[in-house]
This record gives sequence, C-alpha cells and structure tokens, in this order.
Amino acid sequence: MDAVLETHDLSKSYGSRPAVKKLNLSVGQGEIFGFLGPNGAGKTTTIRMALGLIRPSGGTVEVLGQDVARHGDRVLPRVGALVESPALYLYMSGRDNLKAVGDLLGGVPSRRIDEVLELVGLSGRQRDRVKTYSMGMKQRLGLAIALLHDPDLLILDEPANGLDPAGIVEMRDLLRGLAAEGKTVFVSSHVLAEVQQICGRVAIINLGELVKVARVAELLESQGEFVVLVENAEAVLELLQRQDWGRSARMDGGSLICSSPTGRGRDLARFLAGAGHWPDSLAERHQDLEDIFLSLTGGDR
Repeated sequence: MDAVLETHDLSKSYGSRPAVKKLNLSVGQGEIFGFLGPNGAGKTTTIRMALGLIRPSGGTVEVLGQDVARHGDRVLPRVGALVESPALYLYMSGRDNLKAVGDLLGGVPSRRIDEVLELVGLSGRQRDRVKTYSMGMKQRLGLAIALLHDPDLLILDEPANGLDPAGIVEMRDLLRGLAAEGKTVFVSSHVLAEVQQICGRVAIINLGELVKVARVAELLESQGEFVVLVENAEAVLELLQRQDWGRSARMDGGSLICSSPTGRGRDLARFLAGAGHWPDSLAERHQDLEDIFLSLTGGDR
C-alpha cells in the first residue's frame, strides 16, 4: 500500500513548549485513518504542518512522496482539507461559494459543482444564502469545497461537527465511498463511536507523543477479561488479587472485572465455585474504542 501521508520525527515547539514530539506515521492509499487525542494533544498542530500552514521545528511531513515544507506548491493542490470551521462567504449562496473557490483554483466546470453539491446533500439549498444554513449545513458546504478539485488526499478535522445523526450516517457513507475510489481520508474526530465504524486504523497521541497505532479491529479484540456478578464481591476481589493471574482484578460500576487463570471463562467459574463463590453471571468483557482511548490517554478527552 503506497504511502500518501508520512511524518518522520515530526516535531513542533512554541518557545520552550513542545506541541508535537518526533511523530512517525504512515497512511496508505485508500485508507480511512483516524487521528485521535485529547484536547491539546497536538492533533491540529500536526494537521497544520501537513497542510503547510506552519513549519515544523524538526523532522518532515511528506504528502504523496514530497516534503510539504519544500514542495508544497506541487502536492498541496492534490489535497482537500476541512480544518475547524470552514471559512465561508455568508452573504453568498452555497453554489456561489463553490464557484468563488473554483475561480481561485483556476476555474471549475459547472457540472463538478453540481456533483459535489449532490455528494454532500446540498443540491436543494444551493441557491440559499449561507447565512441561513445550520452549522451542519455549513460543515457539509466546507466538505464540498474540500472535494471541489477532486483531491487524492482528504484531511478532515472534526467533520461531524454540527451534524445530526442522519447527517453523520451520510458523512460515513460518503467517506467510505471516497476510500473505495482510492482516495485517502485522514480524519481527526472526538466522535469515537463513528471513528470505530469507519476507520481501518487509528493513531492515538497524547501530550504531543504517539501512544498507539493499530488496526481498530485489533484494538477491540478481547483483552482476556470477564465481567462477573457475584455475591460478596469485595471478598472475591481480595481473593482474586492474591492470585498471580488475578492482580489486575477491579470493581467497575458494581461489576467485578478480572482475568481467568487460563484465559477461559469456565476455568474462572470453576475457581470461584471451588472457593465457595458461585457467580450469578460471567461474560467476556468487550471494550469499545472510547474505553481504549481513555485508558491510553489517562482518562482525558
């Protein structure tokens, strides 16, 4: 899989304060890649360096094999971006906003404007002034602008911002369709449930440092833990924590979370019953992306 976006020891400091520390990422063609981290983790700084808006203090960021700091004029026209709130002409219609941006790009055919308006679901409101648009509609217009020149790489910062549930589903389907066409989507979002559904891989950063890069499916695999409902749970907790294999046992919302001596639930049930603690229920514990994110970032969002 050819790399479309890569960072090599990418770093950025503001005075003595490091914002990004030697970040190494590689994003392949056709991926929907999630970029996650708490507020202040360095996500937006990284995105701004990838778009050539700020220069790194160290290291490099490459887009389509070219160093952005040196050859941005060659590759950035092949990148579409939606970063924070899109800059729009509120007194103009949605269609005229797209035409104005197209003129800056050297002209865009009217049929391409029709295509992107249809893609983002704004065909019916294209003649209305943008000042009458909801936040979600403005976000979709910003995405239309990012797609206007048919980019190879799409960089999106909180693309679901302001969208209602139906709009989030439409955004999900749109991004999947773009990836199926071979486009690469690099998305930063706080909507972790949505990231879990659309991203093949994610990178998690915290305090400017890379914490984890993995396939979402691998992150969500069972960690070999079980949720146990049992009488006298505190006594059972003490018993488990005295076992070499049970030291990670803990209470979570009234349920006992623990490992098994062999990794199998039936052997945990056998151990508990042998100690006189028959479990009322025992089920394999499954984490979602939010659980994993919070555990890797110390509970920050």
